[in-house]
Amino acid sequence: MNDMSFPDVSVIVGAYEAMPYLVRCLESVESQTLGADRIEIVAIDDGSTDGTGEYLEKFAAESAIPTRVVRQANSGGPSGPRNVGLGLARGRYVFFLDADDYFAEEALERMVDMADRAGTDVVLGKVEGVNRNAPKSMWTRTAERVDVFNSQVMYTLSAQKLFRRELLVRLGMRFDETLKTGEDALFTLEAYLRGNGVSVIADYTCYYLVGRDDGKHVTKSGSYTLRFDSARALMGLITELVPPGAKRDRLMVRPFTITLLPQFGPGLIRQSEEIQRHKMELAAPLMVNWNAGVARRIKVAERLRLECVARGRLDLLLDVLAFIRDKTVPDLVSKGRAGRTYLVYPHFGDKKAGLQDASYEVTGPDWAGRHGVLPARPLRRRTSLARKIVRRLRDRRRAMAAAA
Repeated sequence: MNDMSFPDVSVIVGAYEAMPYLVRCLESVESQTLGADRIEIVAIDDGSTDGTGEYLEKFAAESAIPTRVVRQANSGGPSGPRNVGLGLARGRYVFFLDADDYFAEEALERMVDMADRAGTDVVLGKVEGVNRNAPKSMWTRTAERVDVFNSQVMYTLSAQKLFRRELLVRLGMRFDETLKTGEDALFTLEAYLRGNGVSVIADYTCYYLVGRDDGKHVTKSGSYTLRFDSARALMGLITELVPPGAKRDRLMVRPFTITLLPQFGPGLIRQSEEIQRHKMELAAPLMVNWNAGVARRIKVAERLRLECVARGRLDLLLDVLAFIRDKTVPDLVSKGRAGRTYLVYPHFGDKKAGLQDASYEVTGPDWAGRHGVLPARPLRRRTSLARKIVRRLRDRRRAMAAAA
């Protein structure tokens, strides 16, 4: 390693059985326009047996970028290697680069420039999927500073972002090594909420998220119980850092819809009764965070499933899931003086089932099959002619009395 004391960026690479993807990953760091003298790599081989460790050592010996390699026994997840790398990092910023993925050439330069210019502690560079899906909703525009509560950045909580290291050191932030999935969501959301703002680069693809052909992704493997652990941790962080109210409700939508809801999709019908009931039991303590403010921010088909879970009604949930599985299109019904719109899923209006009409109400842009549905517009109260005349006479009398 050279004598560079404070590089701009420490690129932390946790690698497990990463060949051959690791080759392109590290080449993309060497190709950065930021320059080798402004970067360091901290690479952790997490007990690989496929030559990953040997390749890292060869790279470190030959690369112009100062590279430190740590070889350790397998830790069982990405948190351990990332924490080791974070402890060794010296850069003003850190970036957690997965060994399967790779940078675009200008990625680090653009992200560092953005953080320096905006003074923000987290920078999101646009992500594009390669052989897998990638988040899309947050890349509508480049912004030096976004509001976490009113933007889509809460839907990208992976660790592949630029973080100001001073923030992480000051708060003593580390990845939770007890979580085997969702640990990056916990880390990133805390940085969003406790840091000095978030920036978004949407006009240049910075990061390529690669889908491995061998299926060695933690998010594609492991017990379903891991997802409940992840949801519990994320809900706990939101409860700790955000007071009750609209902002907390907005953030709670994320763990409910992204982490918890997939466990209660149509596939649940095919699972054993034991697993079905176990999932309901695991979800029960999490539903303390379920309320009307959260529910109204979620589409009817999703909200209704979560409402069944909140009520502990597996029987009703299975009816709703069969309806969705069969691709049945719900009817639209308007009720009440306000003409509210409802989607007729199973047990709508069934008093014995106990589900409230509010669970079926369209409260935002929604779908009935392939047709978009919008909530009913609130009725504007019209003032009758008689009331207008009475009001004018009253105002005239008041004016005359004041003049006298």
